[in-house]
Amino acid sequence: MAENSFQQPFPTGEPNDAFAQYFSGQSYNAPVVDGGVPVNNITFEPACRNNWHVHHGENGGGDQVLICTDGSGWYQAEGSDPISLTPGTAVRVPAGTKHWHGAKADSWFSHLAFITPGENVRNEWLEPVTDEVYGALPKNGEAA
Repeated sequence: MAENSFQQPFPTGEPNDAFAQYFSGQSYNAPVVDGGVPVNNITFEPACRNNWHVHHGENGGGDQVLICTDGSGWYQAEGSDPISLTPGTAVRVPAGTKHWHGAKADSWFSHLAFITPGENVRNEWLEPVTDEVYGALPKNGEAA
């Protein structure tokens, strides 16, 4: 793993090779809790982000919860303004919401991620976040 300056409270993990095709840049995956609601710590190198995607589920399932543990990143739902993620920020992504998340251009970023259990829970990977969309994100100010 490349060097980073943040001291996250969870392991960085191994390169996220199983999902590399759905990321622009390098990410890492560290399982934190297994069982009925697995929790993973996902770490992103600067400017790394995942593709647009949708979590599906029924009967309460398929919501994704992201909790930033270190660094600084972005979450964006389709048609909405991006949300700056810093340590302690939590986001609930309702099932069926097209979205993406990843590191800011100049920062490492890590978050805990889990999906609420239910019926027919699955993930649908979509197109990459374009450099144009990513490059248009705020560079400074409160939203950055």
